[in-house]
Formats: sequence, structure tokens, C-alpha cells
Amino acid sequence: MNPLTKVKQIKQLSELEAEHSVVAEASWHSQYKDSSWIFLGGLPYELTEGDILCVFSQYGEIVNINLVRNRKTGKSKGFSFICYEDQRSTVLAVDNFNGIKIKGRTIRVDHVSSYRPPRSSEDVDDMTRELWEKGCGAQTPSSSSSEGSENEALPKQHKQDKQKRKKKKRK
Repeated sequence: MNPLTKVKQIKQLSELEAEHSVVAEASWHSQYKDSSWIFLGGLPYELTEGDILCVFSQYGEIVNINLVRNRKTGKSKGFSFICYEDQRSTVLAVDNFNGIKIKGRTIRVDHVSSYRPPRSSEDVDDMTRELWEKGCGAQTPSSSSSEGSENEALPKQHKQDKQKRKKKKRK
């Protein structure tokens, strides 16, 4: 599918929801509630990670960025992945940045349901590697209370167990 068609479809979905005052739980964004990653496509090739951070940090704290580059030349391929600290920021970014023009190029911004980090390389620092292993963001603060409940701890424990099993299989 043409990337510009995807941009238009996402904009139409968001406009329909705004027009009909759809609640957050019924929104199309809710299917991505477990991921704080977004995809940026159609970026100008001369943009750096710093440029992307400046623009996209308007809607939340960015904790990880992966500007995909050509391995041989090191030049940007024109797309990137960003992880926000809070999943609610992804909804704001998708709704507000999708279809904007940066340096004459229309960019596509969309949710990422399951981000797969790039193959491990030597030049990745420990903090980034840890973020890739345990996941990034997606802990939306509960509106009812500030204390965590047992029900909230169960999915985290399940994820940790699942990651341990994956590591054992790799070995």
C-alpha cells in the first residue's frame, strides 16, 4: 500500500473518532496500549536523531530512538522508531504528527504493536540494550490510584517469565 494512502487512512480514523467523541477504551489506538513505540516513515534523509528528538519530544519524554541507517555508508534510510516513556504520548504523536511536512516531505507516523530491536551490535550501550530486553515505556499511570495493585503486577511477572524462557531457549 502506498505510504500516503496509509497517512490518509490514519487521519480519517482519527478525525472520525474526534467527530463522534469516541472514548479512549473504544479507540483504534487502544489495540496498541501495550507498546510505546511509534514508526516514522518518509523522513528527510538529512535529519539526525537530535532533529527527530526536538520535533517529537513535544508530546512526551522520548526514552529510545532508532534511526535506521545504511550499514555501509551510515546514511539515514528515511525511517525511524521512537519509544516514549508514557504510552499516551504515542496517541498524541500519531494523531498530531501523521501527515505533516518536514523539509517538504510528508511523513507517516503510526503505532508499532511489537517492536523488534535491531540485531545486537558492539556499539550499543548497556542502557539501550537493557531497554531492548525488558521493553520500553507502555506503563500508563492508572487514573484510579497511585499505588500498584496485584492485578497490575501479574502481566509484568508474566513478561519477565516469558523473557527468561526465551533466554534459556537461545542458550
